[in-house]
Amino acid sequence: MAMDIAHRRYLIRTIAFMVPYVAINMAAIGGAFDDRTKPGSYLLGLAVAAPVIGQLWATLALMHDADEYVRALTAKRFILASGGAMAIFTAWGFVEEFARAPHVPGYAVYMLFWACYAAVTPFVRTTR
Repeated sequence: MAMDIAHRRYLIRTIAFMVPYVAINMAAIGGAFDDRTKPGSYLLGLAVAAPVIGQLWATLALMHDADEYVRALTAKRFILASGGAMAIFTAWGFVEEFARAPHVPGYAVYMLFWACYAAVTPFVRTTR
């Protein structure tokens, strides 16, 4: 029963943070923020980062609210995904520098983290 509550809270929090994230990015894609000379451009950058921070908090809150097994399993997946994303992004940064590969913006590490999380989840089935 407690797991259902923890996962429901996680789902609600994720939706609450991802709706503004998607809305701001859709507005940016639509050209709403094309004038980047305005002082508000810095606030826009921080505004779109806020839901990302909130969603990461939602994941950490899930770990806090869950039972010991789910907490350990989620933490293990989170750690492996973080390490994988950092390793891949760092490697690409060096390839950009030394081989003049196309630039990838820093915010892509967030998407890469969740891709790594999805990749490790089927293989991380125990807390050992």
